Amino acid sequence: MDPAGLVARIRSWAAELGFAEAGISDTDLSEAAAGLREYLDAGHHGSMAWLEERERLRTRPEELHPGTLRVISLRMDYAPVDIGRAWDVLHDGTRGYISRYALGRDYHKLVRKRLQKLADRIVGEIGPFGYRVFCDSAPIMEKPLAQKAGLGWRGKHTLTLSKTAGSYFFLGEIFTDLPLPVDAPASNHCGSCTRCIDLCPTGAIVGPYRLDARRCISYLTIEHKGAIDEALRPLMGNRIFGCDDCQLVCPFNKYARVSMEADFAPRHGLDGLKLVELFGWDEATYLDKTEGMSIRRAGYESWLRNIAIALGNAACSQEVTAALRARADDPSPVVREHVAWALARQREKGADSG
Repeated sequence: MDPAGLVARIRSWAAELGFAEAGISDTDLSEAAAGLREYLDAGHHGSMAWLEERERLRTRPEELHPGTLRVISLRMDYAPVDIGRAWDVLHDGTRGYISRYALGRDYHKLVRKRLQKLADRIVGEIGPFGYRVFCDSAPIMEKPLAQKAGLGWRGKHTLTLSKTAGSYFFLGEIFTDLPLPVDAPASNHCGSCTRCIDLCPTGAIVGPYRLDARRCISYLTIEHKGAIDEALRPLMGNRIFGCDDCQLVCPFNKYARVSMEADFAPRHGLDGLKLVELFGWDEATYLDKTEGMSIRRAGYESWLRNIAIALGNAACSQEVTAALRARADDPSPVVREHVAWALARQREKGADSG
């Protein structure tokens, strides 16, 4: 086997499968492990206990998949053609904002299937070898691995940033026992820019490269279950699943690559539907409209909770009040609590306008 020649073919096959970039790294994550421990000690992971429970495996790829010598990291772009329209939705309080990555098919299955096809191509070239494919499906520090593989650096918002492609992309990995030559790590180009820190709606980016998930709208609307801190609710605006503000304002995203992947195209008009319409969905409709999408991860109760907050933040109107009153007696105590809060907000706004 010619390792360098094989890497060149891997990059070519990856491009044929829809990956925008591929890089190779070793498995040493000692530096990233120290940062993870600091993050956990600060409690910035919130209720995501699995980050601590599997901390050792997360920082030791060779233990997660025994025999691993190298990690092939790959990037797949997802930005829609009209990514700039995101600002229009965010500035329209009557519509629900969903993070752009979640508008199409759930990326986990798609990326994993492409990774498996790439592994199969390698097998066809050199015969059986030890490997395992991942896409946000196991305790992996994919961002540090991507940086070591040259795909991008960890920006001040903590997302992976590419100097030539921005940050609208998914990452996937192939852990392998092949002794491939490694790529040079990506260097940091954030410089003195603090746009992501300054714009974060809830102040979740508590410092350069430091994110407190407990204040992050993505965490609150997707991972967090139960009631959301009342002090944070007005800051969430109309964001009902995830948040892209730190990416939308990042100057490097002027280089973002538009995705030609049909499965990542927005489904069911969810890139800007009216909040009152979304709030009227029963659970069967929610499950039907979000089939095969990452939005399912929140669950129906959190979906209604998030929309209730957005309606509370919307301008006062009879339509909004009627939609909220229709769920005032919702079976879920979590939904009822947030509906009551939203109705109180609407009354306050009505009194102010009077």
